[in-house]
Amino acid sequence: MTDTSFSLNLATELSAIVGSQHTLTDEDKTKPYSQGFRLGGGKAYAVVRPGGLVEIWRCLQACVKADVIVIMQAANTGLTGGSTPYGGGYDRPIVIISTMRIDDIQLLDQGKQIIGFAGSTLFGLEDTLKPYGREPHSVIGSSCIGASIVGGVCNNSGGALVQRGPAYTEMSLFAQVTQEGELQLVNNLGIELGSDPEAILINLQNKTYQEKDVQFPKKRGSDNEYHERIRDVDADTPSRFNNDPRRLYEASGCAGKLAVFAVRIDTFPIPEKHQVFYIGTNDPAVMEQMRRDMLSTFTNLPVSGEYMHSSSYDISKKYGKDSFLVIDKLGTKYIPKMFALKRTVDRWAGKLKFMPNKFSDIMMQYASQLFPNHLPKRMEDFREKYEHHWIVETSNAGVDEAQAYLEHFFKDKQGGYFACTEREADQAILHRFVTGGALTRYHIMNGKGLGSIMTIDVAFPRNERDWFEVLPQETNDKIAVKMYYGHFFCHVMHQNYIMKKGVDGKAVKKQILASYDLRGAEYPAEHNVGHEYVAKSALREFYQKTDPTNTFNSGIGGTTKLKYWQEASDSHHDCGCQ
Repeated sequence: MTDTSFSLNLATELSAIVGSQHTLTDEDKTKPYSQGFRLGGGKAYAVVRPGGLVEIWRCLQACVKADVIVIMQAANTGLTGGSTPYGGGYDRPIVIISTMRIDDIQLLDQGKQIIGFAGSTLFGLEDTLKPYGREPHSVIGSSCIGASIVGGVCNNSGGALVQRGPAYTEMSLFAQVTQEGELQLVNNLGIELGSDPEAILINLQNKTYQEKDVQFPKKRGSDNEYHERIRDVDADTPSRFNNDPRRLYEASGCAGKLAVFAVRIDTFPIPEKHQVFYIGTNDPAVMEQMRRDMLSTFTNLPVSGEYMHSSSYDISKKYGKDSFLVIDKLGTKYIPKMFALKRTVDRWAGKLKFMPNKFSDIMMQYASQLFPNHLPKRMEDFREKYEHHWIVETSNAGVDEAQAYLEHFFKDKQGGYFACTEREADQAILHRFVTGGALTRYHIMNGKGLGSIMTIDVAFPRNERDWFEVLPQETNDKIAVKMYYGHFFCHVMHQNYIMKKGVDGKAVKKQILASYDLRGAEYPAEHNVGHEYVAKSALREFYQKTDPTNTFNSGIGGTTKLKYWQEASDSHHDCGCQ
């Protein structure tokens, strides 16, 4: 078959399955799907947007028959480039299957568990569960940018909520390609749906199964051991990280090496009472002592504990302001629309040679500065006094326990705290969670005199006391801007940098990561390897076992992009992994 006939045949077949309007082959139209949210990108032969589970299955059948690489994509909010192609070096064409039209959510057992379809989102689930007095595994962080439920499970994402741990389930419905190259559907949802693949998918989509068909096997719908694990503050291993073999199971941690149709996960009661405490100090050891005390001695674990260094506070205040205002005034539901509008504006601006790159970001940055200061006075006062900021959320009986502890602790320790009003709590948490995109905006606005952005997502051991980074002077001299923030209870830190002009960021990253190896740290902690990290042996073996033909999402984690995991002398040339 010639290349031309291949292109015509597969494109025609995919169009017949999902409709021509949902089969994109023009590069201008595929770009929003083939370019990463923060990094990475490459060429895709086609992007298809199925409208139902059976359509996904039929697209997969066509793709496997045509021997192409498949990238399953949900919201494309990944931070390490693992949701898109990455450069060249692929031995087969790439088809991206975008699942965002398939956003159904089904409730089980009065909302105690849910079935989330491939394109369902965290904030969609939050709305669905509210009438039942329950909430999703994650209600902060990536939910602000419309992240999907299935994407979170596939990447073991999250863990900010210390009582719940990373997204995890042992119950899912997925397709995989066998060693012999055959596509098969695996139903491990714990629901009797039939035996024929299309019948299974139709029965689930239409919810034609009965209550008697729903089983409750001894399989986890969440990481229900995490609260015990995080309390072990003297352990010499991290509490959570993507390479952890404990939590690599079928869809969980598969990073797109399976085509996941749906997952079954636990939900959680909404607390009757909650309180956020804002803590500041200039001594990292003071924060570490509080962390150890709260985790090891509290009867009631806090809900979350989000850290911001003063540099992150300042950059987020100025360069995350537009995102803060949009979410604060319009709600998280508007964020996907905002990103879609930004992509459209940038696409059209890109056609005009006199327009700057990232025109939408520049326009939004200038517009945000027309608004008054959006942060509360008490937070601003703490910024003037303290270098380290910690936002600790507590619930139910844990509120009074934390209040009593903090009152006693700061009688003779350096630092201070205040109990947030409900409005201050919302502002503090939102300020922390627009931090992730603020450095990119800083770089867009100031990048002419700067080098590249370099990011690290690291989990330090639970017994680590020297958690705050102090770089060797030789390394420090190569960095223009540093941002430190993270999930402090679990010692997961996001350490982001902008290099000075002319500095090799990959070489600096390699040096820093080597120092982490000596300290027993693990990386990445929660964003998965994507195309920014090398998959360590446990993860690489899991990928190969899960996807023996290397059909799905080839090349992630610095692995080969070639069929059957063949190595080639130039197979890593396009990978920016460290």
